Amino acid sequence: MKIVRINKGKVGLVFKKDDYQKVITEGNYWLFLNQEVRIYDLTKQFDTAVAIEILLKDSTLAAMLEIVEVKDNEIVLVYERNNFKYVLEAGNYVYWKGFLDRKFYKVDRSKVYITENIDKALFSNNQLTKYIRTFEVAAYEKAVLLVDDVYTKTLIGGTYRFWKNDTTIKIAKVDMRQLQLEIAGQELLTKDKANIRINFYTQYKVTNVEKALLENKDYEKQLYILMQLALRSYVGAYTLDELLEKKESIATAVFEDVAKNTNQLGIQVINCGIRDVILTGDMKEIMNQVLIAQKRAQANIITRREETASTRSLLNTAKLMENNEMLFKLKEMEYVEKIADKIGEITLGGNGNMVKQLKEIFTVNK
Repeated sequence: MKIVRINKGKVGLVFKKDDYQKVITEGNYWLFLNQEVRIYDLTKQFDTAVAIEILLKDSTLAAMLEIVEVKDNEIVLVYERNNFKYVLEAGNYVYWKGFLDRKFYKVDRSKVYITENIDKALFSNNQLTKYIRTFEVAAYEKAVLLVDDVYTKTLIGGTYRFWKNDTTIKIAKVDMRQLQLEIAGQELLTKDKANIRINFYTQYKVTNVEKALLENKDYEKQLYILMQLALRSYVGAYTLDELLEKKESIATAVFEDVAKNTNQLGIQVINCGIRDVILTGDMKEIMNQVLIAQKRAQANIITRREETASTRSLLNTAKLMENNEMLFKLKEMEYVEKIADKIGEITLGGNGNMVKQLKEIFTVNK
C-alpha cells in the first residue's frame, strides 16, 4: 500500500494498468502499489489521453466536468473571473467545474451582423480580430453596404464590424464634402478654327449616394465628360474674337448645360469657373501682332488729337494778339525770354530801350 496526498485546487484520477478506476479530491488516500494517480489542476483545462467517453461513465467525475462543444460555424469566448481570456474554435473542450468562476459565451459566426453583447474593447484584441471584418466610414463620408453583392443599406460615419464568414461583404464610400474637379489644358477649336487651350474647374457635391454608386459607374469621370462636351459645344459656336469678348460667360454657359444632366449622376453642381484661356502656337504670335498694331493705332490717334488741340490753342492766341497790342508785346517778351535762356552772354548799350535792343538782337535782318 501507498499513501497519496491531493492538495487543494487539485484532483486525481486513479488508474490501474492504464484503466480508469475512480476520481479522488483534496485529502490523503491509501492506494495499492499497482495503482497510479494522475493529478490535474482545477484551474486548467482538463486534457487527458483517455477517451472522454470512458471517463464520463463515472457519474461522480462527470458531475465535476463541464464539456464545451464548439461547432464549425461557432466560436466561444472564455471568461475567467469576468475577464476575457481566449477564444475557442471548433472542437470539444473539457473544464473542471466549481473551483474557478469560468463562463463561456457562444457566438454564431454564420451571421453577418454582430448582435452579441460583446464589450467594444475586445474588438481590438488580437485573439478576436481575426474573426471580425472591420470597415471605417469617416465623418464626412457615406457608404453603401453590399451583402453578397446586394445593396442592404446606407452607412453614415462610424466603425462597422461584421463576423468573418463565407458571406461577401463590401462597402463603397463617397466623400460628402464639397469637391472640385479640374479640366486642365483642354484644347478646343473655335468656329473660325482657332486653336485655344482652356483651364476650367467645377465645384460639386454628392447628394444621392445610392444613385451615384449603384446606378452609375465612375460618376466623377462622367461629370468630367459632361463638362468637356459643354465646353466644346460653347467654344465651337463662336469665333475667336467673339469668344474672347464673351469669355466671362463661358462658366455660366457650362454651368447651365451641365446642371441639367447631373441629377442622374446623384450629384449637384454648385459652381463653375474659368481659370484662363491660352492661345497656342502661331495664333499667340498673330494675336500679339494684332494687339501691337491696335496700340500703335491708338497712340497715333492720341498724338493727332493732341496736335489738333495745340494748333487750335495757337490759333486762338494769335487772334487775341491781333486785336490787343499789349498782349502781343507780352507774348513777344515771353519768346525773347525763352530764347535768352539758351544764350550764355548778351551785351547791351546804354543809349536805348533794353527791350528794343533785345528785339533787334533776335530779329533777323532781311
